[in-house]
Amino acid sequence: MNPRKTILLPKTATLLAELGENIKLARLRRKLSTEQVAERANIGRTTLWAIEKGSPNVAMGFYVQVLFVLGLEKDLLKVAGDDPLGRRLQDAKLLVKERAPKKSK
Repeated sequence: MNPRKTILLPKTATLLAELGENIKLARLRRKLSTEQVAERANIGRTTLWAIEKGSPNVAMGFYVQVLFVLGLEKDLLKVAGDDPLGRRLQDAKLLVKERAPKKSK
């Protein structure tokens, strides 16, 4: 069976690579080896290396496990926490359409 290759837009690939680099820097700041983090996250070292490169083919759960080992799992709560566009749409009442009144018989 051939592994699927995820195709990303260049901007998205750059963001994912930056995330991987940030994870690697966090690991290095904590002076943890790839072996230590991989063991604690219950993943293989090759998976950790793929995460640190920002591979789109690694399951998000593995990214979360590594963030947990590094003590950064709460950073995920910041994703879409402040949603200015969504708030503007909500304020403009574009998200929820109002139903037409019922016809009387």
